[in-house]
Amino acid sequence: MSLSIDLHAHSNISDGLLTPIALVEHASNHNIKVLALTDHDDTSGLAIAELEANRLGMQLIKGVEISVTWKKRTLHIVGLKIDPEYTPLKSGLAAIRAGRHVRATGMAASLDKAGIMGSLEGAYEYAQEGIISRTHFARFLVNTGVAKDNKAVFKNYLVKGKPGYFEHQWASLEDAVGWIVGSGGVAVVAHPGRYDLGRTNMLLLLEEFRGLGGTAIEVVTGSHTADQYIEFAKYAHLFGLKASQGSDYHGKGISFMEMGRLPALPNQCVPVWQDWPEAALIRSASLANQAVTNQSPCTMSE
Repeated sequence: MSLSIDLHAHSNISDGLLTPIALVEHASNHNIKVLALTDHDDTSGLAIAELEANRLGMQLIKGVEISVTWKKRTLHIVGLKIDPEYTPLKSGLAAIRAGRHVRATGMAASLDKAGIMGSLEGAYEYAQEGIISRTHFARFLVNTGVAKDNKAVFKNYLVKGKPGYFEHQWASLEDAVGWIVGSGGVAVVAHPGRYDLGRTNMLLLLEEFRGLGGTAIEVVTGSHTADQYIEFAKYAHLFGLKASQGSDYHGKGISFMEMGRLPALPNQCVPVWQDWPEAALIRSASLANQAVTNQSPCTMSE
């Protein structure tokens, strides 16, 4: 069934806790048969993850999660089945990673002004050899006792109007989708329920996304509620988008949901993996349990 496919997960190449090898092993231990490694703005973990997946009899989908600025908001676009050696994608991701250091320096300066010192060095200790992200700052703030947990961090720090916030320009939506599609991949709007766009902006986003060549949206993901599964299945239907699912797993204690615990996609959503050879067995099981229509990728009753 579709429970054995997870198309959104992170290793310590970005802000996950596990190495790419350990992440694949963790996925296998939780009955995942098809896994996409989608580290933020970095693909350097894909090769070793693929080797481990092959060893374990799993299918590794090469992926990435690209940071995007759209109407002064930060969004994430997942690329699935990408070619990580595609030159525009490689160059674009390298530029984003360079920008992450600029942002981190600004975030640390903001925390310094609030009397919270040493955050840049502390965050980089958690990042180790990977990219620097807000998650690493959050770990520093929690482990030094500044904040109780990650939830408290993202309520009181690192967000607009709070200490640690630094406005930053990421890639454009056009560039991100273009890099993914140009590499032969599939562009997916990641966890849309987290953006608090409102209906009008969500409609504008999906219209623009589709026009640029985007073809899918995460319907079932770790941070979505049951009501949001239905809500975004309806959006998929409205725009003729396929449906994706992924835990957005980062590691024990910092993930919304454990791998292997996602519910199936709503009935009559066409999975983004519908025609993938890597997911042939999953597709067969899914088709046996869902009545897939030819009217549109996702059809929901009102």
